Amino acid sequence: MPEQAIMIQPLTRENFAPFGDVIETQGRDQFAINQGLTQRFHALSLPQVSDENGAVGVSIFHNLTAIRVPFQIEMLERHPLGSQSFVPLAGQKFMVVVALPLNDEQPNEQQIFAFLSNGQQGVTYHQGVWHHPLITLEAESDFLVIDRIGDGHNCDVYKFSQPVWILEAQTQPELLPL
Repeated sequence: MPEQAIMIQPLTRENFAPFGDVIETQGRDQFAINQGLTQRFHALSLPQVSDENGAVGVSIFHNLTAIRVPFQIEMLERHPLGSQSFVPLAGQKFMVVVALPLNDEQPNEQQIFAFLSNGQQGVTYHQGVWHHPLITLEAESDFLVIDRIGDGHNCDVYKFSQPVWILEAQTQPELLPL
């Protein structure tokens, strides 16, 4: 067993709440619009931008390489000036790795969590949440990304003292730290 390993958990609104929002329609309120031809699932996540030099932008990230479990991560990043959302465009599963903060400058290396999206879920990392860059389990996958666009420093990177392994869970754990 590796020295430091994170077990992958299913992504749910409840277990991801400390880090952001799960963007999904399952179990969410909706209402009819457009003469009843459309269901609106309203405000599933609210993007955050905290400075006047930034705006909310919509982009598409095209991921070329799939990751296979188990794998190692060596860093996390955060965006102090805005939130960041990822929504799979073709129903592909993807991995979400996040950490609780240790202090204002770094994540807690002992409080790292890994979640697996079912492919029908997206996520919004709240402003300032430590997370790993996009990890897709399928090559050639596209994601709609909503984040802050603008001047200023909006990406802090933290390198771990040693790599962290991400492993498949043997059971269905609750939100448990290392």
